[in-house]
Parts: sequence; structure tokens; C-alpha cells
Amino acid sequence: MSTVRDSFQRPLRDLRISVTDRCNFRCPYCMPREVFGPGYAFLKDPQLMSLAELRRIVAAFRALGVEKIRLTGGEPLLRADVPDLIRMLKTELGVPDVALTTNGWLLEKLAGALKAAGLDRLNVSLDSLDPAVAGRMNGLGFSPERVLRGIDAATAAGLPVKVNMVVQRGVNDEEVLPMADHFRSRGLPLRFIEFMDAGNTNHWSATQVLPAREIVERIGARWPLEAAGPAYRGEVASRYRYRDGRGEIGLISSVTEPFCKDCHRARLSADGKLYTCLFTAVGWDVLGCLRSNASDSDLTDYVRKIWAGRLDRYSDDRSALLAAGQTRPKVEMSYIGG
Repeated sequence: MSTVRDSFQRPLRDLRISVTDRCNFRCPYCMPREVFGPGYAFLKDPQLMSLAELRRIVAAFRALGVEKIRLTGGEPLLRADVPDLIRMLKTELGVPDVALTTNGWLLEKLAGALKAAGLDRLNVSLDSLDPAVAGRMNGLGFSPERVLRGIDAATAAGLPVKVNMVVQRGVNDEEVLPMADHFRSRGLPLRFIEFMDAGNTNHWSATQVLPAREIVERIGARWPLEAAGPAYRGEVASRYRYRDGRGEIGLISSVTEPFCKDCHRARLSADGKLYTCLFTAVGWDVLGCLRSNASDSDLTDYVRKIWAGRLDRYSDDRSALLAAGQTRPKVEMSYIGG
């Protein structure tokens, strides 16, 4: 295994793989219903990476230093062979850390299979406990109860679970304390994610960003907190522990406190395009390279050259761009899994 570094000397360590661009939710901040409606052209099976193709592609990334893989979507549990993929990543490719992010709708049924396949960690997206607010946030009026049952099933199966909450001021920010109360009482880490200007269709506005520091202040006023160091290099969440020992929270503050300087994460879309930043519009066709009869070494060299030329630092540049009234086209978040 060799190490490749980008133009800012950031190594390649993490890979997020979107296994499908489809989702059974229509969250307005990711996949708004008015855009991703009945007529939207989702990818067809021949366009998607097969398990055999994923094996070769991941092997190339492993050769360059990737140690952590997160499976995303769309909604990854809509793809029936995800347990087989997890098993392959763990047993055949020896990936030390395999995680998955899900909206939890199918989790109650599949938690046992994910654990048996060797999944190491699980993140479940849930933006409110209030049925009306949750329904607005998932875009389809779905109650959070089924997601909560999925979380219970995952913890019962022995899977470590973190809960992700996207926070929008004036939309669901009143749910910060109820969510914190609920999950601290169950000993599950809750991560708050600032509303980001990802993609081109989520009607992002800086006025709807609730800064991470304000979230910490709100929670700390109710349950005192203390800062905790990162659990590993490149961790995107700033961590805080409850002083009474009842667990922790995390803050992902891409807007107000960017973490580009130590970002070593690549993203692979469901049709095999490599994106070197969540906020870029350019994807490199890794699957096309593979299907052009490239050898394994050719594939590895292709990925190496892409990463070595990486210049991305959008979150660091965002303030200056906004001040200048400039915008950039970006890949849709649902396409590469956030």
C-alpha cells in the first residue's frame, strides 16, 4: 500500500461510495421533490457499478492508502446486494473500517443482515422527533417512528449507531434540544450538521444556517458540555462530551468553521465517477476507465493522478465567493451521498 497526497499534501484515506442514486425520501435540502419527481431519470442497472467492478475499483483505492469506506446513496439500503458488498469489503479486501449512512426506513428489517455481513458502524439520518417537522424535513410526510424502530433494531443487533441531524434555522432548529435529550438518554451520539449549499436545487440561504457554536450554546445551557478531541485524524465533527457522563454530541460545521485543510475524503458516484470534493461539479470517470479494459495497475495510476492534482478547498473559499456574489455549479448531494 502506497500513500498519495494532493496539492496541499492531504493523503487519501477515506472513500464514500454511492451505491444508488435512488432514495425513498425527498428531503428538501438534498433531493427536493419538485426536482426529483416522477419524471426524473435515475440511473439504470447497466450504468451502475456491479459488485465485481466495485471490487476492482476499491482495490485501487486501497492500494493508495484508503482505510475507511462509507456506503451511501441516495438510500443505500434500496440496493439489495449491499450486505454482499459489505462482506466483500471486509473479507476479500480487508477494509479496516466499513460504515453506512441510511435514512433508516428499511433498517428495522435489515439491521441483522448488515451486522452479519461485517458492517462496523452505522449513521442514521433523522432531523426531528416531531411527526409534522420530520415529515417536512423528509419531504413526504413520513413519521419518525419507523426510523426510531430501525435505530433500536440496529443497536439490538450490536451495531454502533450515530444519529445525524441537519439543522435549518426556522425549519427544525426548535428540535435541537428534544433530539439531544432523546438520544443522550439512550447513550447514542447525535451529530448536528449545518445546512450546506450542496448541489444546485436545495434553495440554500445563509440565513437558514444555524452556526455550530450556537447549537453548542443552546445544549450547553441545558446540559453542560466540555470539548473533546478528535477520535481520529481528519474527523469532520467537532466533539463535545456531556459533563454528567451521558454521552456526546458532534458538530459538522462546513459553513461556519470549514475543515478543508485536513480533508482526505474522496467520493464515488453510483455510476463510477470520482469527485474530490462535495462541492465540485467535475467527476472523473473511474468506471469508464475500468470498462475500457484497463489493468489493475492502470486503474490505480488513474486514481493516483486524479488525487495528486486535487486543489479543492471550497468551504475555505465560500465566504469570499459569497461576498463577491459568485456561485459555482456543484454536483447534487444525492448523487454522491453527501
